[in-house]
Amino acid sequence: MILWVVAVQIDDVSFVDAYWGGGMAVMAAVSWLRLFDPGPLASLLMAMTVIWGMRLCIHLLIRWRREGEDKRYARILRKDREKGRFASAALTKIFLSQSVLLFLVSSPAQYGILEASSLTPISGLALFGLGLWAIGIAFEWLGDWQLARFKADPENKGKVMDRGLWRYTRHPNYFGDACVWWGIWIAAASAGWWVAAVTVVGPLFLTFTLTKWSGAPLLERGMKASRPGYDEYKARTSAFFPLPPRKRSSRSREGV
Repeated sequence: MILWVVAVQIDDVSFVDAYWGGGMAVMAAVSWLRLFDPGPLASLLMAMTVIWGMRLCIHLLIRWRREGEDKRYARILRKDREKGRFASAALTKIFLSQSVLLFLVSSPAQYGILEASSLTPISGLALFGLGLWAIGIAFEWLGDWQLARFKADPENKGKVMDRGLWRYTRHPNYFGDACVWWGIWIAAASAGWWVAAVTVVGPLFLTFTLTKWSGAPLLERGMKASRPGYDEYKARTSAFFPLPPRKRSSRSREGV
C-alpha cells in the first residue's frame, strides 16, 4: 500500500518489478528471523531467496531509474489513465494482484524455511536444488549484463540483441528466473513431502506467467513493433529453453 501511494504520486508503477524480487527477499529473511534455531536447510533457503531477490531488486531499480516508465505497464494502464482511473487501476491491477502472486510464487521458500527444523540436514536433494538455482542465477546475471552492455552502445539503438546467451534463448533472464524457483522448490522439498505438494503451484505459476502470460508475450508484442528484424530473430531462436539457433531451410533462403 505504501508503494501504491508512491506510484500514484509519481504517476508510474514500473518500479513494482523491483518490489517483486525485493519483497520475496524480505519475506524470506523475516521467516528465517522468526526461528529460534534456524538450522542449515532453513539458512540455505533463506540465502538462496535473499541473494536472488536483492540482486533482481537492485538491477530493476537501476534500470527503471535509467529508462523510465516500462512500456508494458503503460499499455496495461493506458485506458484507465485516459479515463482518470489510474489510482484505482494501479491498486487493483498491479499492486494488490502482485502482492498475492508474490506470496504464492515464494511459498516454497516461506514454508521450507518454517518447516525445516534445526536438525534438518542439507540433503542431496537440497544440493541438487542449489545447483539448479546456481544455473538460474548465472543465466539471469549474465543475460542482464549482456543486455545492459548492448543497450549502452548507441550504435545498437533499434537493433535486436542476438548475442551471448540471447543467441540461444530469447529470454535468458526469464529462463534463469524459472530455474531459480524450481531449484528453491526442490531444496524446500527436503523439509517434507507435504511442503513440495503444497508449494509446487509457486514455480508452476511462475513458469506459466513468464512464458504465456505477462512475461514473454507482453514483451515480445512491443519488441515486434519497435525492432526491425525481430521476426527473423524469433524464427531462429528458442523462446525459452536455451537451444542452438535454428538454421533457415533452403526453401526459406530462396524466398519460397
